[in-house]
Amino acid sequence: MGKQDKTNCMRVLDSKKIAYSAHLYEADPTLTGEDIAHLLNEEPSQVFKTLVTVGKPQKYYVFVIPVNAELNLKKAAAAAGEKSVSMIPQRDLLPLTGYVHGGCSPIGMKKHFPSFIDESASGLSRIFVSAGRVGCQVELSPADLIQIASLTPAALI
Repeated sequence: MGKQDKTNCMRVLDSKKIAYSAHLYEADPTLTGEDIAHLLNEEPSQVFKTLVTVGKPQKYYVFVIPVNAELNLKKAAAAAGEKSVSMIPQRDLLPLTGYVHGGCSPIGMKKHFPSFIDESASGLSRIFVSAGRVGCQVELSPADLIQIASLTPAALI
């Protein structure tokens, strides 16, 4: 992978000397997270998606959960210390994070938001998250992901 092929997520990992592997697959907007897990030959419980929500006006929160799970908005709000949170409109994702739908990484967003990861990640030896581009995932240790993205483990599903 050449320097110009690196995503912002990969540049952040490189700058912090965090070990990771990049995995490329055919970018197809119809693929679900579970489809991507199968393409990677991994269990869906090891492949995580990044969701961005809003609580109070202009208070954004990031949640990282397994691709085969749904974010429990009540649990997410409790983790964030909010009364409620809701998913942001898809059109707001790129201006807010610098990432497109299907390619949102918890690493290297334009701005850092309070971020949480489902506690199931703690039991894994490795985890996959978007590398910040559709068709590219990074594999790393959950501990490294939690540290680099300042994630707080919480019950989210």
